Amino acid sequence: MSGFFSRFKKSGGGEPRRLPPGQSLTEKFPVFHYGSVPRVDLAEWDFRVFGLVEEDARWTWEEFSRLPRRKVVLDIHCVTHWTKLDTEWEGVFVRDLVEEGIIKPKPEAKYVIQHCENDFTENLPIDLVMADNFLLATRYAGEPLTLEHGYPLRGVTGSFPDRSEEKTVYLWKGGKWLRGLEFRERDRPGFWEGGGYHNEADPWKEQRFSRQF
Repeated sequence: MSGFFSRFKKSGGGEPRRLPPGQSLTEKFPVFHYGSVPRVDLAEWDFRVFGLVEEDARWTWEEFSRLPRRKVVLDIHCVTHWTKLDTEWEGVFVRDLVEEGIIKPKPEAKYVIQHCENDFTENLPIDLVMADNFLLATRYAGEPLTLEHGYPLRGVTGSFPDRSEEKTVYLWKGGKWLRGLEFRERDRPGFWEGGGYHNEADPWKEQRFSRQF
């Protein structure tokens, strides 16, 4: 037990409650994904918002880069049992776009599907997508994302160091190589959920899998 607490303090944690059950701290940023890393040409890249919105939207990379931006510090938790504390991200917050009228979801929109390269999808409730602990990230630790971590755009979700957010999910719920958001009335499981991962994905409840493999 003493080894656990010394490891936690060495990683900059402070309070052990920042570490969900079954997780171990890491200073590294491991890379996990299914399939190959896609090639990206920013001249051809675009980002779409569609589905249950008042008006579909499409932005080129140059246009997307001019959208309102913020920075956030999150603890991120991977379903493969690692947690990394105090990660710094910069990007676009969906809530900002909604509050400024740039995106106008219809009242019946309850879920958001992240559409990524290679036909990969990931699903989240709209309340979590609108929260301050979810962002469309373009930069990590002050630098543009690397290809392996989702360049040029990925969804990121995690927990605040003081655990002030209402809901946290495992990192897989933020899609890499993100190309669009689809607003929907009904939920639709994403790639990993279709393979047996838990749809709720709460790390504090260890909701890793929905069935045994």
